[in-house]
Amino acid sequence: MKIIIVCLGNICRSPIAEGVMRHKVRQHKLKWKVASAGTEPYHVGQFPQPFSQKICRQHGIDISLHHARQFNAGDFDRYDRIFAMAPDVYEKIIAIGNAAGADLSKVELFLSAMKSGNNIGVPDPYMGPESVYSLVYDLIDRGCDAIIAKYNQ
Repeated sequence: MKIIIVCLGNICRSPIAEGVMRHKVRQHKLKWKVASAGTEPYHVGQFPQPFSQKICRQHGIDISLHHARQFNAGDFDRYDRIFAMAPDVYEKIIAIGNAAGADLSKVELFLSAMKSGNNIGVPDPYMGPESVYSLVYDLIDRGCDAIIAKYNQ
C-alpha cells in the first residue's frame, strides 16, 4: 500500500506523521510506502521545522533529510490512501481531486481510524511553543497505530 499524509506546509505535522508511520511500518514489517506533502506552497524545498525534528529525534526517528513538497492532482494516481491532517486540509485535497476528476474515496482524515477521532484534526503546532509538538507527536503516534490496525489485513 502507498500512503501520503498531508498538512498545510509539510514542515510540521505531516513530516512527523511520515517519520512515525515509516518507523511503525518497519516495526510491523509491512510493505507500505509512506510519503507526505502540504497543500500550500509556503515551504516547498525546506526542511522540517526544528521542533518537529527534535520531537522525532527524541523518539529515535530522523526526519532531518525530509524536504517539503506540495500535494498535487497526480498524487491521487500515485497513492492508495490520502490522509489529511485536519478538516481544512481535507477540503483542499477534495477540491484538488474534484478539479482533476480523481477518486475521492481515497481521502480521509488522519484521525478517522481512531474511535474518538472521526471529525477532528491534528492541531497545527506551527509557531507554537515546543511543548505543543509533544502533544501533536502523541496524537500522531496514536493515529498511526489506528491506521495500521485498520489497514493491516
